Amino acid sequence: MVAKGDMVYAWTTSPDIAKVAECGGAVTGLLKFALENDIVDAVLAVKKGVDLYDAVPALITDPAEIAQTAGSLHCGTLLLSKLIKKYLGGAEDMRLAVTVKGCDAMGIYELAKRNQVNLDNLLLIGVNCGGTVSPVLARKMIAEKFEVDPDDVVKEEIDKGQFIIVTKDGQHKGISMDELEDAGYGRRPNCRRCKMKIPRQADLACGNWGVIGDKAGKATFVEVCSEKGADLLNRAAKAGAIATGPANPKGIEIRGKVENAMLKLGDKWRARYFESLGDGKERLQKVMEDSSRCTKCYACIENCPICYCVECSTKKPYLVPPGVLPVPFMFHLIRYAHVADSCVNCGQCEENCPMEIANSLYMHALQTDMEKMFGHTPGVDMELPVLALVEEQAERERLFKTGSDQIFDVFK
Repeated sequence: MVAKGDMVYAWTTSPDIAKVAECGGAVTGLLKFALENDIVDAVLAVKKGVDLYDAVPALITDPAEIAQTAGSLHCGTLLLSKLIKKYLGGAEDMRLAVTVKGCDAMGIYELAKRNQVNLDNLLLIGVNCGGTVSPVLARKMIAEKFEVDPDDVVKEEIDKGQFIIVTKDGQHKGISMDELEDAGYGRRPNCRRCKMKIPRQADLACGNWGVIGDKAGKATFVEVCSEKGADLLNRAAKAGAIATGPANPKGIEIRGKVENAMLKLGDKWRARYFESLGDGKERLQKVMEDSSRCTKCYACIENCPICYCVECSTKKPYLVPPGVLPVPFMFHLIRYAHVADSCVNCGQCEENCPMEIANSLYMHALQTDMEKMFGHTPGVDMELPVLALVEEQAERERLFKTGSDQIFDVFK
């Protein structure tokens, strides 16, 4: 029997799952068990689409289809939290098992504290994440840096600081992530700045970090983070769906070192990115110049896990006049004001921007400044954000009565 706080090795007992799994198949085995035994109504996960650069969200109700989600896709840049809110009713009337990386879990928590998703109906299976690579950039990186046709690649992985590819003819080739990122390739900018590598907000935190000895490559490291997670693991083991064993103490130590190294790398990239913005009016001017390319397509708002207002203030004509280009800077100021205390650095606002504006960088820089000022870290627990101290309806009424704000030229 395992309990909250325990760390174990786990692996599937199904030969079919083991055949397609990358590190023991425990996650896939647990999801299949939960669906088969009416613990959940459906599983929300990610599977490969037409190729390994095409990550597709999948809502699965047939246990036989769970194996399609086995393995990892580092070239998939989806965020599952907003999908639960937009398309699955916030899991209000559906019990969902969801595989989550760090930003998925953070987005779910921010939506849950705003009553947009029902956390009680979610079974979160967390997976360690060293970062993801934009699919378009991944294909260019493989062609130019690896000198391999991207369509000849059948598998990719990030391991021991390298991006590694496997081709159709079985050749392995790896290049250090530092070299790739110094050349402008590698992980997405928000992933470089990320410091949520092991999502312990989930019920179970799983991955291959720390699996050593004869279990290396054949088992999953599982950290039990909640009573709900412990119950699932115990029931699955008792039923023979998975097997478990104590985690190697040396493996636990190695896992901690890997996580700490990733956190230090995140600090390095934060310093590099944030310092490049400058301070004060210099930073403001950079943000205004970059965002002046905005066409107000709303991709940033549609994909942000924090944006959920039914009546978005950016669509109020007395705040943001419609049909005006360049888009008035008030559009961006409204987003910063609404999201800055709760940005989880998921990168969706930047990933989906057709004008390639560094939205995520600006928002994340604001969030970290606010975190230093007020001590609130978004996405790690159910603590309410700073803006929860303000009654939005009262502020809307005040703004309507007093008229539009006066904007001064602060650069004079």
